[in-house]
Amino acid sequence: MTSHTGRLYALAVTLVVFFLTWTVVATRPWGASARPDPRLAALAIREQQLRRESIVVRRLVQHRWAVYRVQLKQRHAQISAAHRAQLAAASAPSVRVVSLPPLTVTRTS
Repeated sequence: MTSHTGRLYALAVTLVVFFLTWTVVATRPWGASARPDPRLAALAIREQQLRRESIVVRRLVQHRWAVYRVQLKQRHAQISAAHRAQLAAASAPSVRVVSLPPLTVTRTS
């Protein structure tokens, strides 16, 4: 094989055979008739259970957030009412402490 054309054809045929073999092995036609793996069936069942659980948990979390938001609104209303009461008390006239000189009463009889 001293001709370059022959070597190129041999290389091309070798590559084609290699890739065809690779394709046949990758598709595994002998494994198509085999029964499905029981682990995959168990995994699919577990996935369905987790999906149902996640729906229940999502509903529970949404309910808890709704309750929390209602309680938070009530708490904010209490805080603002207390703040308004403090401002009203602060704006009322304050008590003045006056220091007067002592009162001396002298009686003469």
